[in-house]
Amino acid sequence: MMAETVFQGDDGRRETTGGVHAVPPGVAVAFFRETMPFKELPDSEILSLARHCRVDFFPKGTRLLTYNESEVTHLHLIQRGGVKAFITDGDGKVVLKDYRGVGANIGALGIITGRLANLNIEMIEDTFCYLLPREVFLELIRKNSTVAHFFLKSFSEKVVDTAYNELRNNRLSRRANEDLYLFNATAGDLIKTLQTISASASIQEAAAAMARHGIGSLLVYADEDPGAIIGIITDTDLRTKVVAEGRDHRQPVTAIMSGPLKTVPARALCFDVLLKMMATGIHHLGVEQGGRVVGVVTSHDIMVQQGNSPYYLFKEISAQNEFRGIYPLSQKIPDIVRSIINEGAKAGNIARMIAILNDRILSRILELLEEKLGHPPVRYCWLLLGSEGRREQTFKTDQDNAIVYADPEDEQEAERAKSYFQRFAAEAIDHLVNCGYPLCQGDIMARNPRWCQPLSVWKGYFRHWINAPDPLELMHSTIFFDFRCGYGAERLASELRDLLVDEVKKQDIFSYYLGRDCIANRAPLSFFNNFIVEKNGEHKNSLDIKIRGLTPFVDFARVLALRYGLRETNTLDRLRLLMGENHISADLYRATVDAYELQMQLRVIHQLGQIEQGTLPDNFIQPEQLTHLEKRMLKDAFTVIERIQTVLDKIFPAA
Repeated sequence: MMAETVFQGDDGRRETTGGVHAVPPGVAVAFFRETMPFKELPDSEILSLARHCRVDFFPKGTRLLTYNESEVTHLHLIQRGGVKAFITDGDGKVVLKDYRGVGANIGALGIITGRLANLNIEMIEDTFCYLLPREVFLELIRKNSTVAHFFLKSFSEKVVDTAYNELRNNRLSRRANEDLYLFNATAGDLIKTLQTISASASIQEAAAAMARHGIGSLLVYADEDPGAIIGIITDTDLRTKVVAEGRDHRQPVTAIMSGPLKTVPARALCFDVLLKMMATGIHHLGVEQGGRVVGVVTSHDIMVQQGNSPYYLFKEISAQNEFRGIYPLSQKIPDIVRSIINEGAKAGNIARMIAILNDRILSRILELLEEKLGHPPVRYCWLLLGSEGRREQTFKTDQDNAIVYADPEDEQEAERAKSYFQRFAAEAIDHLVNCGYPLCQGDIMARNPRWCQPLSVWKGYFRHWINAPDPLELMHSTIFFDFRCGYGAERLASELRDLLVDEVKKQDIFSYYLGRDCIANRAPLSFFNNFIVEKNGEHKNSLDIKIRGLTPFVDFARVLALRYGLRETNTLDRLRLLMGENHISADLYRATVDAYELQMQLRVIHQLGQIEQGTLPDNFIQPEQLTHLEKRMLKDAFTVIERIQTVLDKIFPAA
């Protein structure tokens, strides 16, 4: 039975209404003013809510809502106490658990969607809740976009995080020696006592200070302002710039220091710090907090904390002096990916790490090839296309590459360049195959003479695709629009990107064809919201999550990026820029990112499981093997395809 709880109003009268008690407006107003998102409302709206508010008491152990049974009639706001929210699988095992305390809400999703309770809710202690009638809450979110955005964002974050947890826990068994680190620790957690030296100090004084403190670096500060860090000196500087060059050790440290100091915020996750080190080749980064440098974090600091470190593999690739030494190293990438998934990595993190490691393998192969074949006759750029160009590789990524080289000055140089790059490309492709990167079935590779050409020829290709677009040819050429420089003269890729951006601006028909092609790829859901799967053949009861699920998002981001002149190629970065420039709404941005990342996560974990079972990875998943929550999230992701196609249909209406 409910406890007798009576509130005394401002006028001294006590009020109750049967089992649910009335709340004096002043008491409720005080609560709303301390609770998000209601605290953002004007006083008049807060007072209106307070007048509709009631309070109820629930003893510990009370089941408030039952999954898929209870109708949600009120929004419950926890005033005191706490609850647990969960669902169970077919064996009665809890697969989702969420503890909520003071200020949290219960029932918002059910009210907004008009469905039965989506979770079981039980009180874990004696709990008081304020109750808002369903109609009052719905009216509030209808007329107040701030409140609506708060609840929708909350739903997205909680449910997506839960789905990722299920993917990790249900599809990847944890190994005993795996410790969570990269996504828990920050740069600020690793810094030790700040060690500095004056800019006027000598190299010998710096070396003595490093030996005395047992450290590998010193920050250099300006003589006139000890708080101004102007550079860094490391033990590597002492070896390469002093000992190796016979430099006078009496010179000031500024003669050998590196500056300005590259920094990361103290709150930056170790994963992001590690990516920056791998991408830039800088092993010492300053840590900033409150606008000043408070310490240094090194690659060694991160590696000693994490056993299966991506940086170990990165260094191992860089150290190879023979092709055969590189071949087996790509096979270590799945273990790296497993490690960062178990630490909490999402699809964007995973793809960035895979791209950096693949890029380092490619770069080392091409470096060794240049040593073997001699200096190239003209500048060149090894282009990465498709998913490689977007930095969205998984474990099943065919080679998609090309070579663009500077226009030769005469016929003799043209012949030398053609001969050199044909041999160069053929050997590079063979070495990549030996590393485990499959050949492109469509032969879109640098060894194909058509895709190994001077810059002027490449400009001709792009002008043709853009200015006289044939729908069928355009469909096959989209792989080239996501190119980036993988190695070599980045300026050549930049010139090609400049031309692409300029030409697209002149040709609306080009964007139109791309947009209409995106609309044609329908979501794999039936009229009754069931998954559309293969009916027979090798992949019976499966669906290709790459083609049916992910491609619509990739195409959507590409066509709008090209239309609005964005130079970025990564899908998530394209979406972020489109939202930042108000080409898509913040709500649509969040929905597309969540839908895309969930599918990428499912794809990566599916492929990783296949690799660990000794089978070739593919993109075919069987929906019936997914958990209830995974199915629900995947269906929600597929419904976003309809939203983005509606946007495209408005921009590119059917003729």
